[in-house]
Amino acid sequence: MATLSSQFHITNHKSYWNVKRRTSSSICCSMQPSQSNIKVIINGAAKEIGRAAVVAVTKARGMEVAGAVDSYLVGEDIGNVCDMEEPLEIPIVNDLTMVLGSISQKLNALCFQSKAIAVVVDFTDPSTVYDNVKQATAFGMKSVVYVPRIKLDTVAALSAFCEKATMGCLIAPTLSIGSILLQQAAISASFHYKNVEIVESRQDAGGFPSSDAIQIANNLSNLGQIYNKEDISTDVLARGQVVGEDGVRVHSMVLPGLPSSTSVYFSGPGEVYSLKHDITDVQCLMPGLIIAIRKVVRLKNLVHGLEKVL
Repeated sequence: MATLSSQFHITNHKSYWNVKRRTSSSICCSMQPSQSNIKVIINGAAKEIGRAAVVAVTKARGMEVAGAVDSYLVGEDIGNVCDMEEPLEIPIVNDLTMVLGSISQKLNALCFQSKAIAVVVDFTDPSTVYDNVKQATAFGMKSVVYVPRIKLDTVAALSAFCEKATMGCLIAPTLSIGSILLQQAAISASFHYKNVEIVESRQDAGGFPSSDAIQIANNLSNLGQIYNKEDISTDVLARGQVVGEDGVRVHSMVLPGLPSSTSVYFSGPGEVYSLKHDITDVQCLMPGLIIAIRKVVRLKNLVHGLEKVL
């Protein structure tokens, strides 16, 4: 995606701070914490999920959007981009470091009693996540990362980095509460059935198996059981892809018009037990995102998986 240029002035205090049109005279040193303690920077703000996150954070209690980063629609007010009733007076900027520096100055200028903290929400790309988290940490900010298909090597490297820096970071393979509940139910069922297969559907062929299917398969494989012993070594392509070493097969369908769906089928003598989760809109990820933002402010290391802080 081509990078667009724009003029950005750090002296424009309202651009990153005044979501509710407050003036500087209303900021004072008080023994009571501010009503909006968590300042949220959305990296990938122009994406569909980024726009949904802007609206969700604006509506959530105790937090507000403080910055919007993207290489698309640079200079546009993020409130207008999200079709909100009023502009947020926060322009989309294509320089993460500049945004973090501006907000860091604001945080340092406030009296310590306000206890304001900043969280960077990353919706970018697996290749940029490591550097993005390092930049956020350098400015004393914690990170929530929802970038599918992050390599485990990257997670391990970030875990070591956050441990050394004593800085919280939450990497969420999924933000969907329903998806997490499906995974937990699948783990419970796996102790009672020896045959299991995963079937997923998506509207486009962007990377299969999906991160949800891979995580379910890995969760089941980590239990040390062997599934589908009758044909675990078959090479028939129609039988799907084996994920992991324990025989869990994944079948992927691409059909326009279908919702994003993940089903897990278990079978035993005389019965079939099935679990299914459908995603019809990106809004399903927003409750999990708000929980992740609230939880990460208390973390001092990296946590991989939203389910670990629920």
